Amino acid sequence: MRLSAKILVALAVISLAACTPEKPKNEVIVMGMIHRGHRTNPNYDIDIVKQLIREINPDYILTEIPPDRYPIARKEFDEKDTIIEPRVRVFPEYVDAVFPLTREMDFEIIPTAGWTKPMNDYRNQRFREIREDSAWAERWEEYQEAGRKSAEAMEAAGDVNDPYFINSDAYDQAGEIRYEAYNRILNETLLLGGWDNINIAHYWHIEKALEKHRYEGKRILITYGAGHKGWFLRELRKRDDIKLIEMTPFLDKVLK
Repeated sequence: MRLSAKILVALAVISLAACTPEKPKNEVIVMGMIHRGHRTNPNYDIDIVKQLIREINPDYILTEIPPDRYPIARKEFDEKDTIIEPRVRVFPEYVDAVFPLTREMDFEIIPTAGWTKPMNDYRNQRFREIREDSAWAERWEEYQEAGRKSAEAMEAAGDVNDPYFINSDAYDQAGEIRYEAYNRILNETLLLGGWDNINIAHYWHIEKALEKHRYEGKRILITYGAGHKGWFLRELRKRDDIKLIEMTPFLDKVLK
């Protein structure tokens, strides 16, 4: 019996699909950082950060460094073995861990921060104005109360000095109490420095890097202040071209 042309085409499509190799997804890990805390927290200090990065062994590290500041910091580190650039120097995880590790590991640093000095200056100025403005008193107190509730939730959920907790969903959920109020009350008035707005700016650069390296089968480490982690993970979970990897296996190898 002869097969119809439609059946033959369908069989050819099925056969072609079966022979087409699956595109290799990149593995993505989001590592919550505590910035200056890495110099004071013995449970999550610079040495532990280095050990974790070694265990993760990334091909790319997406950093909380503005793209226009990175070339300056890179040049300073290569030529003077130090970093003076102020928007990078504030992050010990980069100055003392990521940049030095480039001498022993083969990964690319990708600057992805959407933050700028004018945004920071405007936010600081607006905060000063709000605190002195009686029209904002009730809303400001609501924001402060959310901060207190968030801190209480953190204390109840885990140890804020524990890298396991810092890199957990429970940490994100406790922090969200504060960030929800911060966003709802202040995002609009802080313009580009608002919570949603700055995360959108950060994530635009992150997504740009993910698109550039799509389906390379590489490992990508995202290193931002731990407060951003929950926001980023919600967006990253929408992507079907990556495989999200939890921090727990790497923490187990370094800390246990």
